[in-house]
Amino acid sequence: MNYQLMLKRLIIVATCFSLLVIALGAYTRLVHAGLGCPDWPLCYGHAWAPSSTNEISQANLKFPDIPVNLTKTWPEMTHRYLASSLGLLCIFIVALGMAVKRRGQQFPIKHSAFLLGFIILQGLFGMWTVTLKLWPQVVTAHLLGGFTTFCLLLLLYLRSYGRSVLSIGVKQSLKISALIALVFVLLQVALGGWITSNYAALACTQLPWCSVSQISSNDIYTGFNFLQEIGPNYLGGQLDGGARIAIHLAHRLGALAVMISIAVLITLLIKFRIYSVAAFIGVVTIAQIGLGIFNVYFHLPLYNAVAHNLMGAILLGTLVWVNWLVRRKIDV
Repeated sequence: MNYQLMLKRLIIVATCFSLLVIALGAYTRLVHAGLGCPDWPLCYGHAWAPSSTNEISQANLKFPDIPVNLTKTWPEMTHRYLASSLGLLCIFIVALGMAVKRRGQQFPIKHSAFLLGFIILQGLFGMWTVTLKLWPQVVTAHLLGGFTTFCLLLLLYLRSYGRSVLSIGVKQSLKISALIALVFVLLQVALGGWITSNYAALACTQLPWCSVSQISSNDIYTGFNFLQEIGPNYLGGQLDGGARIAIHLAHRLGALAVMISIAVLITLLIKFRIYSVAAFIGVVTIAQIGLGIFNVYFHLPLYNAVAHNLMGAILLGTLVWVNWLVRRKIDV
């Protein structure tokens, strides 16, 4: 039995599957189904959702503040089951990785074990997202966890089976630029999570900038008060308009920082004649910027917003790939 080939295919499947989980998570947030099931891990005490009239009546009596809405239960429960399936895939990856190691073959088993532990932590954040009623800090951490899971899977594949498209050594300036771009994209993802968890995506529909005159210093403090107390329910958000505009504007400024850092990175890649990598980064970045502009101009169309989340993960993964490329040892 070729364990190495099985393991390679399993990691590819898990990496692609993690993008599906990210997309469905975004869809669940955007249709306001984060509390489609107010309990965890069951849904109103059921493995899927209450279906009969009697079951729905009993569920409504038990959760009077969040009555059953079957159009919101299915995305929430589908997301939970898919996320759990991703955890099972990671268990299989660790098991196969150990089998490969026993046969004397190379495999980053510590990386895969860390990935599995992180998946378990991500599951806890999923639970806290529900039990703490969409507390923005937890929702943002859960979103970041999903993106991180994808990047860890991608990096596991690269470390195990990746091949470099580079044939020469890399200058230190390119390594630094790649790392800076990665950090800026990661911060931008966090800001995106903070926007969606505080329902600030439509706080400003002007292009290219929001009206700064509507923002006070207190709005900035309130919008980025990460120590805010846990409230009864954050569905729909609790911040006022000024605070939401401050968050939205910060995300746009973050997008500008990302564009500048990536432009510098692309310039250096072209300078060192690494054209294919530069072109790929450019295409992904332009696509992500375009989706962000469409979100504002067309007032957050559902599938465009899901695509914006998904492309954000792909952009982050692209920067992980580039950093792996410029830091691995090149055989010349």
